[in-house]
Amino acid sequence: MSFSERLEQIKTGFERPFWVANVTELFERLSYYAVFTVIVRYLHENLNFSAEQASTLSGQFGGWVWFLAIFGGTIADKLGFRRALALAYLILSGSYFLLGSLGAPWLAPLRGAMPLTALVTIVLILPALGVALVKPSVVGTTARASKENVRSLGFSIYYTLVNIGGAAGPYTASWVQNHMSVENVFRVAAVSVFAMIFVVVIFFREPRKAEDTPPPSVLQTLKNFALVLGNYRLVLPVALIAIVLKVSALLYGFTVSWYVWFGLLLVLLAGLNRFMWFLVIFSGYWIVYWQEFLTLPLYVHDYINPKADTAFMLGTGPVMVISLTVVIGLLLQKMPAFRAITLGTLVSAVAWIALIIHPSVVMAYITLIGIALGEIILSPRYYEYVSRLAPPGQQGTYLGFAFLPIGIGSLVGGWFGGKLVHHFGEVTHQPTRIFWVITGVGVLTALLLWIYDRTLMPKEVTAKA
Repeated sequence: MSFSERLEQIKTGFERPFWVANVTELFERLSYYAVFTVIVRYLHENLNFSAEQASTLSGQFGGWVWFLAIFGGTIADKLGFRRALALAYLILSGSYFLLGSLGAPWLAPLRGAMPLTALVTIVLILPALGVALVKPSVVGTTARASKENVRSLGFSIYYTLVNIGGAAGPYTASWVQNHMSVENVFRVAAVSVFAMIFVVVIFFREPRKAEDTPPPSVLQTLKNFALVLGNYRLVLPVALIAIVLKVSALLYGFTVSWYVWFGLLLVLLAGLNRFMWFLVIFSGYWIVYWQEFLTLPLYVHDYINPKADTAFMLGTGPVMVISLTVVIGLLLQKMPAFRAITLGTLVSAVAWIALIIHPSVVMAYITLIGIALGEIILSPRYYEYVSRLAPPGQQGTYLGFAFLPIGIGSLVGGWFGGKLVHHFGEVTHQPTRIFWVITGVGVLTALLLWIYDRTLMPKEVTAKA
């Protein structure tokens, strides 16, 4: 096919909602990563949380998004993509503005009415409500508003714009933080997504197709959720107890013993099926990955160079993804999907060794490049593998669950990274040991994936691969 024919396909193959939705997604990602880039230092330096608390809370910001994404698609289908997007951007603009105003005088009465940790936790959950609606709405619009002959190209455009937004976010945060203040990063993010409300209302029209099937009900989504978990009669009550304990601890200021959490975890794991075991193991990769946002900025600022621009630094990964995804995909296209997942996990783990060898800003950049290479190797193949695991008719449910490791990795990674920074940085004064542990978790995850491949992977999936 000639270039002019491909260009004509692009001109005629996509309806207007495709371009509107994907442009708004670019600005949503810009806002999200601008905030995520600065949030751990904002909580630590501006709101006076300890490094451990700041990392734990920042992990919650990234974690809730991916848990709620399981149900976001059902809600978006019920509302319609146009209303879902407008509502999502309204929620996001208000949430980011509140995040940047947590230290403002006009919020003093609210800060005095409850523990600051509880207030911050509640505000950090709010953006997740918006992002969980944006994701399925944009992906659904991309599918519905693309002709069949250019649909794969449509998803390539979507993925590219997501990564452009992911790269622009840290650089935007860097500029705003250096020229104004860190609070203004949140305000710029709020304005960015607030403008998208008007773009959606004015330019977006609901894409409809005759072959659309009715969306599943929330009750059916919950049933699918329970079935995929395994022994849901055991898993769901344990998960509910853990949530109640966590919320009560935040509101009333008491501490739950780690023995209780460990016991609940053992019971939870006992009820999981093979698919969920894979997701739990793969969460180790995301625990390691999220440390570039949760631990690395604190480490570079506190132990290498307090003047280093950590926001600018975190734009390295998305730029690498944009530049090398196609090339690496072609080089590794014959590699089995699960082997690529294991290899990518290992590459991201050993990338942290650069900071062990020589702690410096240059080595921090090299670490980020290595983590990005691991992400490029595994990410496309991960979703391919999950789609093969899914029984007939359950691909949507299984792909929804594919986001769980990202959420688990962020929630656990925030707590985990905070503990490492506190113990090795503030107690033993051996901060480079942080990266020995992070590398160890990544290598262990790769080893467990290899064991899963040899022992627990369903035979029919191996045959498909």
